[in-house]
Amino acid sequence: MSDRWRLGTNRWHGGFSPGKDAAMRYSHTDPELMDLVRRFVTPGRRYLRLGESSLRLSGPERELFMRELAQAAAEITPAELGILFEGGWRERKTASWLVAVAGRTEFRSPIGELLLASGGHYSGSYCITLATFGTSADADLICRYLDRYLPRPELIWDQTFALSTLLHLDAVLGAERASRYLAPGGLWQQWTDATSNPVRDPQEYRQIVEQVCSFASECAELFAGMDPGR
Repeated sequence: MSDRWRLGTNRWHGGFSPGKDAAMRYSHTDPELMDLVRRFVTPGRRYLRLGESSLRLSGPERELFMRELAQAAAEITPAELGILFEGGWRERKTASWLVAVAGRTEFRSPIGELLLASGGHYSGSYCITLATFGTSADADLICRYLDRYLPRPELIWDQTFALSTLLHLDAVLGAERASRYLAPGGLWQQWTDATSNPVRDPQEYRQIVEQVCSFASECAELFAGMDPGR
């Protein structure tokens, strides 16, 4: 099942639309999902220590967390990842990180669809995963998110994180996709002028995105060095 998994009421066979008719699964009523949450999401409160929270780790605690995350990425199967993506924000955040660490680019399109459909403040993990893939296709998916949500000043979600991630990808790819959003009077200025968003310059936040991406890359290196027979 390396190239097909379930997501909500759809079964993926090369494409799906998770935001349209996917039914979320809940661990307290779904034994299959509950088992995966216990194995991959909640050990050591993993889901709370991913993303920016990982930057507060240091020394032996950081090393142990990275090793455990890499081991989890090695143990989970594509089918199990698909089930986590059917869950709530904790499950999806963790699944996205495990995809990033293992470099499972076959999840690119599903993650792009989840990013576009996602509401709330949990889209940053999808952005980080796409950033670790690091291709023009990943940058295009982030642009789709910005095109949809920057014109929505009533929604202060992860627009700053997404644009900062796009700036990071521009630097990696030698591209200028972010320039059209940052032009005077462009979508970024319109959105910030109409909201209480505290970050006016996404270049400032880009440093945090790059640190989180660096953490993910270190975990990926540990994953790559693992014995597949373990």
